[in-house]
Amino acid sequence: MNLGAFSVSLSVKDINASKAFYEHLGFNVFAGSLEMNYLIMKNENALVGLFQGMFENNILTFNPGWDENASNLVEYDDVRHIQKTLIDKGIKLETEADENSSGPASFMVLDPDGNAILIDQHR
Repeated sequence: MNLGAFSVSLSVKDINASKAFYEHLGFNVFAGSLEMNYLIMKNENALVGLFQGMFENNILTFNPGWDENASNLVEYDDVRHIQKTLIDKGIKLETEADENSSGPASFMVLDPDGNAILIDQHR
């Protein structure tokens, strides 16, 4: 199963302080906007999303169809295929993508410790 680009989406209290901290670690702003209260920071292949006031807990995020540069992959597993594979394995989903749709969609699952995993396809 190919889940696509991986990033950690952090719920931050002060986006400016978090931005400065990650810049000290060698990250640069890759996407997002301070005005919109979110930034995607990049260091080599590592992606960290900083989100202020959007959700309570940190989220592991995968983007089917994208690589770590937000470039489209030629071959990828569609989010609905990934969702069906997990359901067939008995994994309970927190949210589901519409099986009858195509294009952008997402679903969320919790790992055994309650960590949220978002499978978020943008294309």
